Amino acid sequence: MTMRRTAGWATPALLVLTNLTAVTFADESVVNSKHDLSARGPGPIRAVQEGRVCIFCHTPHNAAPQTPLWNRANPRTYYRIYESSTTDARIDQPYGPSKMCLSCHDGSVALGNVLSRPATHPIVMTARTIPPGMADLTNDLSDDHPIGFRYDRALSNVDRQIRPPEVVTQDLPLGVHSEVHCTTCHDPHNDQLGDFLRISDQMSAICVACHDMKGWIHAGHAVSGKRTTGRTVDPYERLKYATVSDNGCTSCHKIHSAPHRERLLRFEREEDNCLNCHSGAVASFNIATDIFKRSGHDGRFRTGVHDPAETPFTMRRHVECVDCHNPHAARHNPIGTVRGTLGQTVKGPNLHASGVTITGRETDSAKFLYEICFKCHGDSISRPRIRTSRQVTQTNVRLEFQASNPSFHPVAGPRRSTTSASLIPPLRVGSIITCTDCHNSDNARSAGGSGANGPHGSIFESLLVRNYETDDFTTESAQAYALCYGCHSRDSVLNNESFSLHRRHVVDIRTPCSVCHDSHGIYRGQGNSVNHSNLINFDLSVVMPADTPSGRRVEYVDTGTLSGTCTMTCHGLPHVNFPYANVGGGGTSSRVRSFSLGVNR
Repeated sequence: MTMRRTAGWATPALLVLTNLTAVTFADESVVNSKHDLSARGPGPIRAVQEGRVCIFCHTPHNAAPQTPLWNRANPRTYYRIYESSTTDARIDQPYGPSKMCLSCHDGSVALGNVLSRPATHPIVMTARTIPPGMADLTNDLSDDHPIGFRYDRALSNVDRQIRPPEVVTQDLPLGVHSEVHCTTCHDPHNDQLGDFLRISDQMSAICVACHDMKGWIHAGHAVSGKRTTGRTVDPYERLKYATVSDNGCTSCHKIHSAPHRERLLRFEREEDNCLNCHSGAVASFNIATDIFKRSGHDGRFRTGVHDPAETPFTMRRHVECVDCHNPHAARHNPIGTVRGTLGQTVKGPNLHASGVTITGRETDSAKFLYEICFKCHGDSISRPRIRTSRQVTQTNVRLEFQASNPSFHPVAGPRRSTTSASLIPPLRVGSIITCTDCHNSDNARSAGGSGANGPHGSIFESLLVRNYETDDFTTESAQAYALCYGCHSRDSVLNNESFSLHRRHVVDIRTPCSVCHDSHGIYRGQGNSVNHSNLINFDLSVVMPADTPSGRRVEYVDTGTLSGTCTMTCHGLPHVNFPYANVGGGGTSSRVRSFSLGVNR
């Protein structure tokens, strides 16, 4: 795919034609471009008297033994090169054409030092070297797009996010050994497209010529017509184009002198690269407001911890936007209020985000939303701490949602029972819910609000979408247990249609739902269907052991459909094999139905 160019001696007629063309189309030639360092050059850095243009790089006599008739001494600098945990290329020190560019652009060699003139008599310039700024790459190339690596079929076979070299346009020439140089992207003689680019960077054209990011073609960042004015992290930073789609990759990345070296991000703090736009100024929803709430996924607490190459099982505890979202694939989510309609499958904002399956296997592209949650809330060694002291203690949510457990909320699969009570339509037997039905922003559209969907932040603890009181002696109200009543009919629960003593416990004795029920589930390796059906897993800060002939016990025994016994001391009242039977509301016998969507017999 290497594009070779041959250069011959120009005839006088050709020189005249070239000069005329340069006058007419100045930006298609070195003349009048930023590389025109002659005394007539357009920039502030130019020669004081020298009127020749090409002499700063080329000479017909006394040239260096380097094509094409090179008129400069290449720097002997040892460069700090680009490094990243996600690159598969071997990146070497710059050489060849790249070293030629760096003879000016690393700021170490005087601009007027040319081989065709004695070192004691350099060309006098308005500035000795390139002044600090974007053009001065210095000897630190770790914050610049990598050069000096071979772009061949072997690399594209390993890195599926770059295109095979044979399909890359020949407008981006590689070196003689298929290596990437500065001149792969830049033509030093042609500034027609700005920045001496060989292909326009509008809508990421030059980037996607080589980079093949999964999902990018339809991604929100690739198609959004939102204007980039009003960004919050650095509102005065000028972007080249007016809209998000036109800027494309450069909305988040800097090709040179990037503050965040790995992956060339615009801002050192990872979350700032997202919140720069997703603060209500450019994007439709203000995510910044959400994550700053009482309970939220706030990435500011552990900056610099996230690494795309990290392993979910051993990574240090942290949260960043890119833990849940793939910015190269994420799309707008038009979904409004959704309940019980297979809402657990991955939608636009989470497309192609990585995850961990219900069986504990890593996946590069999560199919279900809970798989993204399992990265941190599953087998991770740094998962969140326990909030409630229970009979069965478990912090691995992946284990709590197993379909073979004695009981569980149906997140990873439907409940096994064929009956249910108290569910609010469209929830029904066989419905599957998602983590975000309970854990979501309190103003999420999927919960009837007007904000962004997703567990960004909430005014309620544990990042709950609605209020859920867990303090003992809580007075029952629609607000106190709004989380439960979002899916389960309050009237049905308080009329004892799903359990004969619900009203007695919740209203009369003021016992919270959480005292008896563990909302996620009870892992089969720790509990059984006799003692832990119906999500029964007592809160031991409220429920105490009761004295029995066989010793002090806290025990629930399932004796059949909506019947069982309890042995414990609760609110000072001992229960020893205390029975309850399948009696519905008002004391009328009824065909007993399961307690809730989460019950499994």
